[in-house]
Amino acid sequence: MDRLHVATLNILNLADRWPERQGLIYADMAALQPDLLGLQEVVYVMHQDRLIGASGDGTYAAHRAWAGRPEYGNSLLVRAPLAATDVERLDLGLGRSALRCRLSLPGGAQVMVAVTHLHHLVPAEAERDEQARQLLEWLDDAPATDAQIVVGDFNAEPVEATYARMCAAGYRSAMADANGRDPAVTWPSGLQAPAMDTDGEPGCLDYVWVRGAVRVTAARLVFDRAAIDDATLYPSDHLGILAQLEIG
Repeated sequence: MDRLHVATLNILNLADRWPERQGLIYADMAALQPDLLGLQEVVYVMHQDRLIGASGDGTYAAHRAWAGRPEYGNSLLVRAPLAATDVERLDLGLGRSALRCRLSLPGGAQVMVAVTHLHHLVPAEAERDEQARQLLEWLDDAPATDAQIVVGDFNAEPVEATYARMCAAGYRSAMADANGRDPAVTWPSGLQAPAMDTDGEPGCLDYVWVRGAVRVTAARLVFDRAAIDDATLYPSDHLGILAQLEIG
């Protein structure tokens, strides 16, 4: 039986107090040290993903899938001795993309892992659902694995068609699996900044999805603590999710 700790976080690019926020992300990453961390809104030229990966004792490889422009997008951090193979990118349109890869676990199980970030406009439920359809079709076209894990900022609450589509395809939300329901809110976090996004009502937008021979033993919010000396400063405008999984 293999165990994986899998996390996701939208880091909010370089906006809204990044010089102050980044230290909170590094500190939490140093403490958490997940096996896999899916990141969204990474600015590659600033090496945000690599700096996050270097924040603790673990050694992480960063795999990237640009979205909208080559210097920006999603990233998957994979902790050694795990190693990703067959890394591929899918363009989802509207400046969005997905990354998928394969992991061979020590116990022999094969796992496909994907990270994505779907369209953000509040009324664009149909566009998100179409992106989810493309994503699922692409994942199902990949070589078979024992388990599948999809993480990211879906910008879709549990009442949306995108959520229903993931469930219909056999995926389970790790938070709902472990706790009986998804969190009420993963956005906004409580971060206050002059240019902060205020479109939409607070809700659950971020997920760790699992399918196949995988059991969720625990799941919780992470990257969710304000600075000790500033209640308006959080690691990001999104909260992260960490899921503890047993594979096989």
